[in-house]
Amino acid sequence: AELSHTHFIQLDDYERPNVETIKCVVVGDNAVGKTRLICARACNATLTQYQLLATHVPTVWAIDQYRVCQEVLERSRDVVDEVSVSLRLWDTFGDHHKDRRFAYGRSDVVVLCFSLANPNSLRHVRTMWFPEIKHFCPRTPIILVGCQLDLRYADLDAVNRARRPLAKPIKPTDILPPERGHEVAKELGIPYYETSIVAQFGVKDVFDNAIRAALISRRHLQFWKSHLKKVQRPFLQAPFLPPRPPRPIVGIPDPPPSDGEGPDSLFCQPLCADVLFILQGGTTRVFAHKVYLATSCSKFYDLFTLDLDGVQGGVQGLNRPQGFLSVCLELVDDPMTGRPRLMTVVAMDALIQEEPFKAVLQYLYTGSLDEGRGDLMQVATIAELLEVFDLRMMVANVLNRESFMNQEITKAFHVRRANRIKESLNKGTFADVVFQLDDGCLPAHKPLLISSCDWMAAMFRGSFMESYIDEVPIPNTSTACMRGVLEFLYCGLLTPSPGLEPMELIVLANRLCLPRLIALTEQHAVDELLQLAVKGVDIDGQVLAYLELAQFHNAKQLSVWCLHHICTNYNSICRKFPKDMKAMSPENQKHFEKQRWPPVWFLKEEDRYLRSQKEREREEEILRKQHTKRGWCFWRHPSSSPHIS
Repeated sequence: AELSHTHFIQLDDYERPNVETIKCVVVGDNAVGKTRLICARACNATLTQYQLLATHVPTVWAIDQYRVCQEVLERSRDVVDEVSVSLRLWDTFGDHHKDRRFAYGRSDVVVLCFSLANPNSLRHVRTMWFPEIKHFCPRTPIILVGCQLDLRYADLDAVNRARRPLAKPIKPTDILPPERGHEVAKELGIPYYETSIVAQFGVKDVFDNAIRAALISRRHLQFWKSHLKKVQRPFLQAPFLPPRPPRPIVGIPDPPPSDGEGPDSLFCQPLCADVLFILQGGTTRVFAHKVYLATSCSKFYDLFTLDLDGVQGGVQGLNRPQGFLSVCLELVDDPMTGRPRLMTVVAMDALIQEEPFKAVLQYLYTGSLDEGRGDLMQVATIAELLEVFDLRMMVANVLNRESFMNQEITKAFHVRRANRIKESLNKGTFADVVFQLDDGCLPAHKPLLISSCDWMAAMFRGSFMESYIDEVPIPNTSTACMRGVLEFLYCGLLTPSPGLEPMELIVLANRLCLPRLIALTEQHAVDELLQLAVKGVDIDGQVLAYLELAQFHNAKQLSVWCLHHICTNYNSICRKFPKDMKAMSPENQKHFEKQRWPPVWFLKEEDRYLRSQKEREREEEILRKQHTKRGWCFWRHPSSSPHIS
């Protein structure tokens, strides 16, 4: 009963007097998108580009879908220029040797498809398909359709990777501009449209105008049908503007692995040490760095901030802190260079053993504890003595088999130490070197620099003069810029100050081989530009200034962002800065021409569309005037115009 009802509805479309049933045959080469185009109209099917390109299996959409599927039948009905129609789409194989005479039989319109990414398919339109159509149905109107429009602006490398392995790759030279389709359509005397299933563009244009062409052809044969008088000739198609390319996102790389470098290696090889611990009555010497100990332990901070310059023999007896026998300043031979150096010498309580004490110091450097040690109780005792309470708690967790709780303690340790290191940078506490800059001086800490920057480590640990002098000149660098570098090296963060110039910081970060700082500065520069743009400030000039500097100093993400901004605002920037654009490198100019948005082909197509539209309006105006004159001549009395023949 359901099938009979469907069949009745189908017959009803053919038999109702004011419903025009249109047979539309779709032809073209294999893999140009015929079946996808039909499914988009008949079934409202949508697919992504990668779904379309992953595989291609030659298929034909079955015409009996109108009989077995109610939804397809409902979607076939439409109203075009106040005429009710039922559009029946006939799919065909693209093989040239197939016999399609049955499909062409009694067709009302033929949609001839080719791929905009396959020049051969357009060549076959002229040499094979058009002659075949004219042979089997010479009076049937034809619509030329360029499919796969989205490939004109797609990333062809990504598209080729998504296609099946043995598929022929699509080359940029394969992509056909709109004028190629218009040339063939003009030569053949047929309308031309472009479609994209991915972008959902042009599907309605194609089939609505195919219906118009069919109805106009039918009106010539069935002139008594008054409802066909309002049918217009096929419309012009407005050009498709590709979507604006999204802004590139500046990514921040993860911190590089230490690879044996960092605070731990600095503790094992105490380069630039400034404190010496005397253990077990002078039999054991342990070198360390004030800045690491003082920023990790309040007791060491109090110890190292004691004023020892005016105290003869240092601090001893009752004035000494608990756990320390004496504290004084002495000239000590540097363990790495052998040069005499002024250090703080601390004599420890005789009960403190070397290995547990080193474990405590290593924790103060790295925030980590070797949980497999056999002397954890001694480590806890020394931690209690030095008031390193978080280490004592970690040992207790290990002994209680609750080591999982130590992760939170370690995180809190690093946050607390980062804040204290930043405070030391601002105040210059425990500084052992001063950088001479263009607009002032900035104190710094060699141990922190050596453990976080290979460039600084090479300068301070090698045979360079900077390794033993107290003031190091850094030319062409401002205080704000150097402070940003030091904060990054100390804390791994970038907190831009008001006077910080992003490009200057990128230049310095590139000199110091700090790719992560470059990325952070690129992100800051982009955020700053976007904030200015939101406020209505013209940033085009600044972007032009950034571009080639960013390319020269390895700021690749910033240069990509600048290229994107220039490409997506190409016309306005060319008008405002013609000399700067002409002075760009040939590589950049080539990139602009290739990636500019709107693309050149769209601008040409838009210009052609506007000219064609004006020309059509003039033609319609002339026809309207001629129709008006004919009307007046028909109704005017013959005696009133004796001279009109």
